[in-house]
Amino acid sequence: MKKRFDVITIFPEVVAPYAEASILGRAQKNKVIAIAAHDLRTWTTDKHHKVDDSPYGGGPGMVMKVDVIEKGVKALKVRRPAGRKVRVIVTSASGKPFTQQDAKRLAKYDQLVFICGRYEGIDARVEEHVADEAFSVGPYVLTGGELPALVMIDAIARHVPGVLGKKASLEEESHGPEGLLEYPQYTKPEVYKKWKVPEVLLSGNHKKIGEWRKGKQKAAR
Repeated sequence: MKKRFDVITIFPEVVAPYAEASILGRAQKNKVIAIAAHDLRTWTTDKHHKVDDSPYGGGPGMVMKVDVIEKGVKALKVRRPAGRKVRVIVTSASGKPFTQQDAKRLAKYDQLVFICGRYEGIDARVEEHVADEAFSVGPYVLTGGELPALVMIDAIARHVPGVLGKKASLEEESHGPEGLLEYPQYTKPEVYKKWKVPEVLLSGNHKKIGEWRKGKQKAAR
């Protein structure tokens, strides 16, 4: 069953170029996953296609409307076949930090719907009543939620069977099962500007190479 990633945004053109490139693009061509960006304005009912309004209580900026967002989420969830597991995620600077363990857990769902904020933010009722989880990808503020959504989609998709060519690639990379960062990697040329590849990696002794790599791994902070 193909895994779906749906992104609700007012800038769908931001999502497509990354989603169609490299590993994600190949996984879509192979029908392992599907990534679709949806314009939030699709679910507006006024002639100006308004998706935001001024905040109650006053203050700068505009806030994205709960009614329009909920309509979008409901429309996307209705499309799923019966029995599919769906999770709705909102990108938020105040959300919990997104981790590798979250990526692994969310990869078990059949459909993930991402809500991307813009302007001053999203009506808090979206996080309280529409979304299942709110995530942040770091202690900083971005212009919109599209980049965080793509970060999470990329990390999650890597755990979907068939997306990566080799299972070992996933097991050995940083933040893997043992919670360690990946060991240093080297390739040709063997010597560049007097910078040499460690001798042990040229020895052909796989036991020693394994020990060296394990010794070079660091615990993830």
